[in-house]
Amino acid sequence: MPVQPDEFAVAVERYLAATQLSEGSRRVYRISLTSWAWTLVGLPTPAGQARRGATPPVVPLSALDEPGVAARLRAALVSRSPRTRNRELSALRSAVRWWRAQGWLASDPLRDLDLSPVPDPTAPLTTRQLHAVLGLRATLRDQTLWHLLHDSGGTVAEVLALDIADLDRPHRRTHDRGDRLGLPRLTWGEPTARLLTLLLLSRTAGPVFLRDRRAPASTPAEDRCPLTGRARLSYRRAAELFTEATRPLDPTGRGWTLHCLRTPPQAGEPMRPPGRLLV
Repeated sequence: MPVQPDEFAVAVERYLAATQLSEGSRRVYRISLTSWAWTLVGLPTPAGQARRGATPPVVPLSALDEPGVAARLRAALVSRSPRTRNRELSALRSAVRWWRAQGWLASDPLRDLDLSPVPDPTAPLTTRQLHAVLGLRATLRDQTLWHLLHDSGGTVAEVLALDIADLDRPHRRTHDRGDRLGLPRLTWGEPTARLLTLLLLSRTAGPVFLRDRRAPASTPAEDRCPLTGRARLSYRRAAELFTEATRPLDPTGRGWTLHCLRTPPQAGEPMRPPGRLLV
């Protein structure tokens, strides 16, 4: 049995190392789990721009066994948005289950919490809404991502984890990546294939979807384009861009989530060809 770590952050890394998640999913889980460090010491989690680059407090893993921790967790959940609440609670629940299996926690701090999912206020996109999204004036990268998410049915983490070497472009599918990443094979149609061709002009290696800026020196080689030096597009940034772009289309004014793109169109209604692109 692994030696029990003293720090919460170390326990998080041990848990992530033991999972079968892709690297993209591990990044999402790491962000979600790290956010609980502030809650465990009674501090508010930084939000928005303040959260980027914020150094979490050093917290002992034993803090999860302290009396009153359940109340702090409950208070933090109330302050989070429904989408964030579901994601971060799910990540913590999985980690706590694994830590208890290792004998590192004496109790379950989530036992008395309501663990039922909070309803997501964002309804699945209708065919008309989907067509409006795919007709938005957007960058080539963003439209390609949106088309591929809808066309393939892959999760956001799976699609953002794609490297150019993963693509079997002549057959409009990914190569079998099960041995390397544990990810399913994805397929797509002709409109998405055309967008991918434009997006990947002159690039033969590295992540499919890139951020706008060059990667910091600390970025792992596998998350950096060898030609442009730009980093892999992050889950958070992709989500922010989509929500911002779709805010004018959402009657509530909140904007939609990338997960809504996985909703298939109604039977017999083909996917709309690519919209106006900012190449």
